[in-house]
Amino acid sequence: MPRHKNKTLATLLALLFGAAGLHRFYLYGRRDFWGWLHFATLPLSALLLLGNPDAPAIFTAGPLVLSVLAGFLETLVIGVIPDEKWDARHNAGSGRQSNTRWPVPLMLVVALACGSTALIAAIARTFDILLTGGSYG
Repeated sequence: MPRHKNKTLATLLALLFGAAGLHRFYLYGRRDFWGWLHFATLPLSALLLLGNPDAPAIFTAGPLVLSVLAGFLETLVIGVIPDEKWDARHNAGSGRQSNTRWPVPLMLVVALACGSTALIAAIARTFDILLTGGSYG
């Protein structure tokens, strides 16, 4: 019998560790391509930063920034799936049903607030660097 995949835990993993892809590994196992792509952004950004230390961090850490933003988006996607669809997709043979309560909507609010703030900050910093050469920070 397959393991029951907890929607609340998957949402929490996506919120806290979405940039590393831990939620993908929890849901789909170690063979998940997108999980490894998330995880690969950590060393890739470190190599870009070490290879060009004078470049603005928003560009050298670009893969990691995109992975963080994608993690926030995946938190929202996981959290808004109805429990019945969740069970049909991830828990078809587990024999248990999901019953998510108040933590998931709370995590969705946090993901929306942090994700939108991070997206606006990344856009503002990118335009500051591209248009003014970084004169505002």
